[in-house]
This record gives sequence, structure tokens and C-alpha cells, in this order.
Amino acid sequence: MKRKDSLAQRLCASPHIVWSALFIVVPLIMVVYYAFTDKTGAFTLDNISRLSDYTTTFLRSIWYGIIATIICLVIAYPVAYIIARSKARVQSTMIMLVMIPMWMNFLLRTYSWMTLLADNGVINNLLAKIGAGPLHMINTAGAVILGMVYNFLPYMILPIYTVMTKLDNSLIEAAQDLGANKARVFIDVVVPHSISGVVSGITMVFVPSVSTFYISQKLGGGSFALIGDIIEMQFQISNNFNFGAALSLVLMILILICMTVMNRFGDNDESKGGVMI
Repeated sequence: MKRKDSLAQRLCASPHIVWSALFIVVPLIMVVYYAFTDKTGAFTLDNISRLSDYTTTFLRSIWYGIIATIICLVIAYPVAYIIARSKARVQSTMIMLVMIPMWMNFLLRTYSWMTLLADNGVINNLLAKIGAGPLHMINTAGAVILGMVYNFLPYMILPIYTVMTKLDNSLIEAAQDLGANKARVFIDVVVPHSISGVVSGITMVFVPSVSTFYISQKLGGGSFALIGDIIEMQFQISNNFNFGAALSLVLMILILICMTVMNRFGDNDESKGGVMI
């Protein structure tokens, strides 16, 4: 009977194994292969040695990703808390409002910010009417970070909200019965039990922020190139797949390190929540 169950389990898992092999393992092997070979297929370390030329770009990508992640956390945590403490109907409405922008194409959302932030755009026209403008907002580092925050903010709100909805109200009532005020309840009860959601949100925002390229091109005007821009250029313009693969390999390693660290933090909190990958 156990053998039959084992065989059935293997058969059920086989589609997932085949899918993982075709679309995860094989592409990773191809990236590693191209990273350590030249255009003739010969082994070389030249692609790896050239990475030092883009140290500034890597650091800029990480820095922008950190800033965007912090801003998303500062905005998302109170929003998620308010939603989680609201009535069921209100929660559904507010979650829908958070999700609505995600229904729109990523490119269209970014283009809309180009219209808003342009020197003669909507915001500057409004500022001109009250005598407070115009302000140069497009093609700046701030515009790039703003685009990251806008596009990835829902990925911070949703996991934190999900964890907070699972918080047992009896814990809050017990803390209040013991004389804790609202601030102490929030710090000692709510925050510790929401760490797993925070860790998940940080990972889900930081990873795409570091690897993005379209936001920096459209809102940064090409003046604030991120590592994703360099990778795209190698594949789309320079046709240098080998160096592009080397850049991709380093970016994957950085992302894996980030996810490993975040999972460590997630495993140490009381709720034992893992990072959503």
C-alpha cells in the first residue's frame, strides 16, 4: 500500500518536476554556461573580470532598492494595520483599491507617471496655477524611486495585511487587561506577530526593485542606469549574451543572498512565517 501511495505521489509530482527542470534548472544552467564562455564557446573569465566596471551601477541598484523598500514599508505597515482592524466589508473594499492598480499593465502605469511628472505635465500645471511651480521632477533619481514605490507597494501591503488578519484578538485583549495602553499593545503584541509579513514584503519589494529596468529608463531618462538596464542592453542592443549572462549571474547571487537573509529573520519570529517566493 505504501509503495502504491509513493508511486501515486511521484506521478502527481512529476509535472511540477518537469516544469521546474525546463523553466528553472535549464535556464540557470544556460546562464552559468554563457557567463563562463566567450562567443566561440571557449571557457573564459573575461566576462567575470569585466563586472568591476559596473560596480557603481550595482551599488546604485542596491541603494535605490533599499530606499524604495524602506518607503514602501513605512507606507504599507500602517495601511495594512488599518485594513486589518476594519470591518469585513471595509477590508474587502480597501483590498480591492490596493489591487486595482495591479490590474493595469505595468508599462501603462509607468507611462502614466511620465505624464504626471513631466515639466509640462499634470502636476506642474496644477502647481503653476497656484504659483508654486514648475518643478523638474521627471528624469531624476527621485522619479525612479517613486516609480518603484508605486509599482511595488501592493507587494508590501498584502503580506503584512495577511499576517495581521491572523492575529488572535485575545492576545490584544489580554495585554489591555494587564494594563497595556494602545502604544504598548502595538509594540509588544502587533509588531512581533507581523514580522513574517514584513520579511515577506521586504523581499517581494527589494528583489524586483533591484532588478527593474523599465522604470529607470522611462522615469530616469537613461541617466540613472540600473543593473537591469545594463543586462537588457547586453541582450537587446550589444548582442553580447555572454557578458549579459555574467551580469545576470551576479544579480541572481545577490538576490539569493537577500532571500536567504530574509528567510533567516522570518524563521526567528514567533509566528514562524516564511518568505513568500
